[in-house]
Amino acid sequence: MRRHLFTSESVTEGHPDKIADQISDAVLDAIYEKDPNGRVACEALVTTGLAFVAGEITTSCYIEIPQIVRETIHRVGYVEPEHGFAWKTCGVATAIQAQSPDIALGVDKGGAGDQGMMFGYATRETPELMPLPIMLAHRLARRLAEVRKQRLVDYLRPDGKTQVTVEYHDGHAARLEALVVSAHHKAGVSMARIRGDIKRLVIEPVVPKLWLDRKTKIFVNPTGRFEVGGPMGDTGLTGRKIVMDTYGGVIGHGGGAFSGKDPTKVDRSAAYMARYVAKNLVAAGVADRCEIELAYAIGVAEPVSIMVNTHGTGKLSEASLLKIIRELFDLTPGGIIRTLKLRRPIYFKTAAYGHFGRENEGFPWEEVDRVKDIQRSARHH
Repeated sequence: MRRHLFTSESVTEGHPDKIADQISDAVLDAIYEKDPNGRVACEALVTTGLAFVAGEITTSCYIEIPQIVRETIHRVGYVEPEHGFAWKTCGVATAIQAQSPDIALGVDKGGAGDQGMMFGYATRETPELMPLPIMLAHRLARRLAEVRKQRLVDYLRPDGKTQVTVEYHDGHAARLEALVVSAHHKAGVSMARIRGDIKRLVIEPVVPKLWLDRKTKIFVNPTGRFEVGGPMGDTGLTGRKIVMDTYGGVIGHGGGAFSGKDPTKVDRSAAYMARYVAKNLVAAGVADRCEIELAYAIGVAEPVSIMVNTHGTGKLSEASLLKIIRELFDLTPGGIIRTLKLRRPIYFKTAAYGHFGRENEGFPWEEVDRVKDIQRSARHH
């Protein structure tokens, strides 16, 4: 039996990098509420007492960016000045300019907004067709935030991190080797209390017992203290958690971030489309694992390359799967936007706990509505 370990991590919505991602997507959603044709590339930086928003925005509408920033910070949970970062008292600075006319030349005629490669993936490892390590890490992070918001304990603050290590036997998940939960907390709370509460309120409700055994290592606040957190403890930037936003490191990543970018930016829209294609192929039964790579040239509509890798699980050849993809899916930027209905204010929810595998959020790239078409096409290949 071949054994190996694989680890993925997640963070809560109060992590500094995720605050920045949520600010960027809140700005995008606010523009899309009024102007579905707006062009947005919005970056944020948060640090002690300051949120800074910069980027290129071309739109026919007006939005009050400082207000959006403060509302986002409040929504995340930084409400007290003692956190070192609070919605009412932090400074907000902006530096916004229009999109480069050189980029607009290509985008206006339906071309990609930039060059680059994007990846999508699906696997039968979980019901959501996602890798187990990242799904469990996200669930732990989300549950940690729920415990704080529901005031099941009175000492949690918004920051937090999780990590899950899965042991695989012959490529199949068999058990959990290790769990890590780091919870931001008020001063003066004993580690014994925090560790007991986190195990009872966060880990036990989320992690199925079948994955745990006597050898599973559980770490809660392993340094012994996590009192200084959020932007006071670490500067946050948009786009610095791109691996946890996708598949937890199981497959390649093109390097482009998602948050703050409108869907003419293929960094975002083509990654969503690659997931949609991969998930429908796996759901159709033509592979148990499927990795898609799309690549684009700036100003050019059709992808310059499409790669399909089923990691040896395909029921058809990868050449046949490539023909099916080309037959059934419009992979131009305009086609992706139309197929997935991306000119809508749906992006804030994506900015924490992953962009994929969340089937109850209404994300169109999680739909498996092309299964019958794929199965019908597969019979001819």
